[in-house]
Amino acid sequence: MLAVANEYCLFVEKADEYTKEDLLGFFQKICPLLYIKGALLPIIDPANPEANERFVLEEKWEIIFNSLRMKFQPTDEFWFADDTFDKSPEMIKGSLAEHFADIYQDLKDFVILYQRNSLAAKENAVAECRRLFTNHWGIRIVNMLNALHFLNYPTIKENDNVF
Repeated sequence: MLAVANEYCLFVEKADEYTKEDLLGFFQKICPLLYIKGALLPIIDPANPEANERFVLEEKWEIIFNSLRMKFQPTDEFWFADDTFDKSPEMIKGSLAEHFADIYQDLKDFVILYQRNSLAAKENAVAECRRLFTNHWGIRIVNMLNALHFLNYPTIKENDNVF
């Protein structure tokens, strides 16, 4: 998880250096991997929960968000269902840039905390990453995968036979 999260963060921090196509291709490949790694995180009850810390401030989040938003325009917005199990779910408009910036914030905090030289920091990093995967960034990945697929393969049409 640490290696994949770090790769994600390093790439996002250099988003200005890549084309929109490069970004979409990278996200299409790393998001499923992040989801799998997040789902495999162990359940940990940290011995010292007060050792948990957050590092990515709002200013850094805004920089990441604005950088991604400029790259993704005009296709930054996408629609997703708010409840997969409801027969008639309400559709919600989302922003790729916002979702990727949110994921960045959670994963960067995980990477920095895990790299601290104490067991308490590592326990808290894993516990918090698992909690945020469950409640925050895991579902964001799921919601974006459909949009990423169609942005990476724009020639697919509803009536195309894929079989």
